[in-house]
Amino acid sequence: MKVISGKRFCRILVSKDWELKRTHGSHHIFTKVGNIARISVPVHGNCPLKIGLQLHLMKIAGIEESEL
Repeated sequence: MKVISGKRFCRILVSKDWELKRTHGSHHIFTKVGNIARISVPVHGNCPLKIGLQLHLMKIAGIEESEL
């Protein structure tokens, strides 16, 4: 599994039509039209996301490992 930073994950979400609704501290909150889920991505510079969190966010967003 490739581990990526919060910044990079945000760019992937935007390319998948997720919209940045707001920022609360270092957490970026994304929503998508027609989807009731909200995704909160911690962006701490270029620090990588923890693997469990990354897998959970990928599952919610419908992102495959090959898209990283």
